[in-house]
Amino acid sequence: RSSPDVFESRMEKRNEVKKQPVGYSKQGEFVKCMEEKARPAEGLGKKTSKGGFTKDKTLDSILNVEMVKEKSAEEIKQIWNQYFSSKDTVYAVIPAEKFDLIWKRAQKCPSFLYALPRKEGYEFFVGQWSGTELHFTSLINIQTQGETAPSQLVLYHYPELQEEKGIVLMTAEMDSKFLVVHEAQCLANQVQLFYATDRSETYELVETFNNRSSEFKYMSVIAELEQSGLGRELRPAQVSDKS
Repeated sequence: RSSPDVFESRMEKRNEVKKQPVGYSKQGEFVKCMEEKARPAEGLGKKTSKGGFTKDKTLDSILNVEMVKEKSAEEIKQIWNQYFSSKDTVYAVIPAEKFDLIWKRAQKCPSFLYALPRKEGYEFFVGQWSGTELHFTSLINIQTQGETAPSQLVLYHYPELQEEKGIVLMTAEMDSKFLVVHEAQCLANQVQLFYATDRSETYELVETFNNRSSEFKYMSVIAELEQSGLGRELRPAQVSDKS
C-alpha cells in the first residue's frame, strides 16, 4: 500500500517465478533472494495456527508425561514409535547428546536452505527455528509471498525428558497439499545431516548461509545431500510411484 512501485515489481517477479521449473535458480538471483529473505524468514515460526497446524503443540497433548517417567528410555522409545507408526507423519527419538549439539547450533544459526529431490531437479525449502519448533516453507513461496509465506512442515521437538531419560521426542505436522511423508522425512533427516554432523565442512554451509549469504552456494547443499545418500533414497520411491 505504501509503495505501489514495489508492489508492481513484486507481482512481475511472481509471474516470472511461476514460469520457472522446480529447482530453477541462478546464483546471482539466489544471492539477491537470500539477502532479501532474512526478514521474511523470521516470521515463518509464527504461522503455526495457519495451514491446519496446531498452535502450542505440547508433549502433554500427545503423551501422559507423568506416567512415562516411571519407564526406561527404551520403553518410552517403543511407546513413541508404536504410537506414531500407524500415523501418516514423521517422528523420531533423538539421543540427548545429538539434540544438544543441534540445539546449540540452532541458536547460532537459526535458518538453513534444504534441497528436496524432485522428479526433475530439486525444490528448495528454508527451515527456520522458532524455539524448539522447526518450520519449513519452500523458497519459491518466500519469493512470491514474503513474510506471509505459511509453513508447510513443522517439526516439534520435546526436550522434557532429555535430562532424566537422555532422549528428545520429535514429531511433525505437514501440509499434505505440498508434501507427503517420505518427502517430509527427507527434510527431517537433513536437519541431522547438517546440524548434527561431525564434518566441519558440512556445518560450515549452515554458518555461511546465516552469516555470509553472498558466499553461499546452493549447489553445495545438493552435493552434500547426494554424498550422504539421502537424495538417492528419495528418487527410487518417486520412480516406483510413477510406474
